[in-house]
Amino acid sequence: MNPAVAARRLRHWRLGVVLALGIIIAFAVVALQAAGAHADPIAPTPPVTPAPPTTGGTSITINGIDGTPSQTVLTLIGITLLSVAPALLMMTTSFAKVFVVLSMTRNALGLTAVPPNQVIAGLALFLSLFIMWPVLTDINTHAVQPYLHGSVDFTHAIDLASKPLKAWMLKFTRQEDLALMNRLGGRANPATPSAVDLTTLIPAFMISELRSAFIIGFVVFVPFLVIDLVVSAALMSMGMMMLPPVMISLPFKILLFVLVDGWGLVITALVKSYVGG
Repeated sequence: MNPAVAARRLRHWRLGVVLALGIIIAFAVVALQAAGAHADPIAPTPPVTPAPPTTGGTSITINGIDGTPSQTVLTLIGITLLSVAPALLMMTTSFAKVFVVLSMTRNALGLTAVPPNQVIAGLALFLSLFIMWPVLTDINTHAVQPYLHGSVDFTHAIDLASKPLKAWMLKFTRQEDLALMNRLGGRANPATPSAVDLTTLIPAFMISELRSAFIIGFVVFVPFLVIDLVVSAALMSMGMMMLPPVMISLPFKILLFVLVDGWGLVITALVKSYVGG
């Protein structure tokens, strides 16, 4: 077959297909218009009167159906407590005093990095838990568990939890320090210790704790200072002034500390300082 004739037939076939599609689309449009022209009109929807605005504030319910706090709220509270736990641990517990005393004991021995800070902080943490365990048990019994069971709301639980902690802090806070913070804040002294505000009690408690820690640290330093003086005098009498006294006194201080069970004495003094208030 001639190629020109084949190409002409192909163009005629394409033109026929396009015309057929055009005719089908035209018939479809006409049919739709006819159906729309004979359709029944739809009645308009009558307007609806808007509801009057509600009065009052917005309330947010954080408890579940049975009155217990939801898991989302508990998770949020747990994350918040974890973020502020270090500050609460240092300001409202015995951690600061215990850590300072243990650090001063290490310095009195002449050991700047033994035991390391991680060991001292861990020992101070567990000693603080040991000392504060009755207070933590009281908070868990009278505040945390009632809140988890839906007996009290969150605000009441915070108030119940702060009472035993506040009473414990007042036992170990000097009245002079409370008066100092009230005087610096331009406030009059409260009529009763229970009326002290936490913003005044916490810094007064920390000042009292640091004072007690430095007193215990001074007592710990005295025997090691005597050893340093004796070793220095002995070296000077023998004409060995170029020899550092620390090299000779350090073994004797460690030996004395081990023989008298120094860590046991220091920890016993710290724990007994919180017995009875």
